Amino acid sequence: MREHRLRKLFWRRFKKNKLAILGGTLVFFMFIVALFAPWISPYKYDDINVDNILEKPSWQHPLGTDDLGRDVLSRMIYGARISLAVGFVAVGISTLIGIILGALSGYYGGWMEIGLMRFVDIMLCIPTFFLILAVIAFIGPSIWNIMIVIGLTSWMGVARLVRAEFLSLKEREFVQAARCIGAGDLRIIFRHILPNALAPVFVSVVLGIAGAILVESSLSFLGIGIQPPIPSWGNILTAGKENLEIAWWLSVFPGLGILITVLSYYLLGEGIRDAIDPRLKM
Repeated sequence: MREHRLRKLFWRRFKKNKLAILGGTLVFFMFIVALFAPWISPYKYDDINVDNILEKPSWQHPLGTDDLGRDVLSRMIYGARISLAVGFVAVGISTLIGIILGALSGYYGGWMEIGLMRFVDIMLCIPTFFLILAVIAFIGPSIWNIMIVIGLTSWMGVARLVRAEFLSLKEREFVQAARCIGAGDLRIIFRHILPNALAPVFVSVVLGIAGAILVESSLSFLGIGIQPPIPSWGNILTAGKENLEIAWWLSVFPGLGILITVLSYYLLGEGIRDAIDPRLKM
């Protein structure tokens, strides 16, 4: 009953935030586009047509064509799949690592907390993007390598959030009651404390997806991310950079796609945060 009331309260607060509703709608739209890309896309992403090289936007090709005559709209639709996959998988990896390390350090404290938090501090001191660049350059670019590396280098924020929640929750009455009836540490951590510590993690997950999409696009733009002919908004931008003076659409439309997608996730994340705890709103 209490959970039902909390959900109603959350939704009542969330729907008052028009920007968050807009962000959520755009995120849902992009998810549908990515999911049904083979049916929505007017052409295959790798269809080469030398007769239509660098064709301007038209009824036949609404977003124009690239330097190999491929339809930009089709490549952007398939590129949304790549962005979504990288975002969800990378954030899934980072969230799992962050939850485990944050829960252990917050619950047990002592030397475990000191050791894990110093490791977090060390990781935070390393410029993440340059670390990703170095690792990808060493192991080679592929979609799975990119997803795993982004996930393994972006868990620190989740770990600190979970640790802070565990430090607050582990002294509550319901945890003490669980100890009194003989519940073990793992049961207390994962059954009693963790479900009550996940609210700020949801916000971090949404914002993390936006960050992962931005990192993947940057890597692809630099040529060490998703490799052609697989489409990515970043490598479409690379073709745009090489033909900027004669094919403006290759830079404008992928750039807008990245901007709108990242902005939508940030609006949604901020709306969820404000709905969960309005006191955090600045």
